Amino acid sequence: MRRTTRLKQLIDAPDILVMPGVHDALGARLAEAAGFAAVTAGGYGATATLLGQPDSSQLSLTELADMYSRLCDATALPLLADADTGFGNVTNVARTVRLYEKAGVAGLFIEDQVFPKRCGHMAGKAVVTKAEWLAKIESALDARTDTDLVIMARTDALAVNGIDDAIERAQLAREAGSDLLFVEAPTDVAQMRRICAEIPGPCLANNIESGLSPLLPAHELQAIGYAVVVFPVAATYAVAHALRELFATIRRTGTTADCLPRLLTFDAFNELVGLPAQREREAALQREAEALVANRRARGR
Repeated sequence: MRRTTRLKQLIDAPDILVMPGVHDALGARLAEAAGFAAVTAGGYGATATLLGQPDSSQLSLTELADMYSRLCDATALPLLADADTGFGNVTNVARTVRLYEKAGVAGLFIEDQVFPKRCGHMAGKAVVTKAEWLAKIESALDARTDTDLVIMARTDALAVNGIDDAIERAQLAREAGSDLLFVEAPTDVAQMRRICAEIPGPCLANNIESGLSPLLPAHELQAIGYAVVVFPVAATYAVAHALRELFATIRRTGTTADCLPRLLTFDAFNELVGLPAQREREAALQREAEALVANRRARGR
C-alpha cells in the first residue's frame, strides 16, 4: 500500500491518529520502533537542528525537500511534511508539491501566514487574504500526481483575526478540496470544540509543550472531535535537554560515567540503526558471488 493511501486511512479511522514529530532520520527510526503508525516533521525542528536557528522561514524549499527525502528513506511510515507558505505564489506551491512527492512524503500542509512566517505559537503573526491562501491550496491539489497525497490546509488567522475568521477559512479550504484542516493555536477547549463542530472535515490538533493551546491527551482530543494530534517539537526539546545535561556533565566531571544509565550501549545503538542486518546482507551477497565464481570454475570456464 502506498504511504499516501495509508495516511488517508489513518486519518479516516475511528480512533485519533497520534503522530510524533521527528527532526532527523534517527528519530524517524525510533518512532517506527516505538510502534507509531505515522510521523510528522515540521520546520521548527528542522530549522533548529539544521541551522541552530528559530523557526522563521530560513530554510529553502530544496533544503526541506532534501531532508524529507532522507526521512522517508529511513522509515516505511507515512510522513506529514511542512510546506510553510508554499515558498512563494501558486507557481511555487506547485513546484513544492512536485518536490515533496519525489521525496516520498504522504502529506503536506500549506499555511496562510505572510512570508516570512513564524512559529504558530509566536507573537506577531500576519496572514494573507483568504483568496490568496485558497489559490495556494487549489494549486497544491492540482499539482499532486498521487490523488491520495494528503493536502492539509493550515490557518493561523485565529491569533490575528479571531476564531470566526479562522473557522471560515478552514471551511473554505474544505470546500476547495483540502483533505485535513488545521486551525493553529486555539487557546481553550471551548475554541477547540467550535473548531471541530463547525468545520466539515477531519481536523488536526497541535500539542506544543508550553505553547498557547491546552496540552490535552489524545483520548480527550478525540472526544472533542479531532481526527489527528501531532507532537511536532517534543522530540527536539527532549534532545536539547538531554544534550545540555550531557555536555554539562562532561564539562564538570571530565567523563560520561555518570550518564551511562541514560545512554544506549554501543551494541544497542548498532542494532537500532540496522548494522547487523546490513552486515548479513553484505555477507549474503559475498556468498552468492563466491558461489557464482566457483560454479563457473567447476564448468571449466
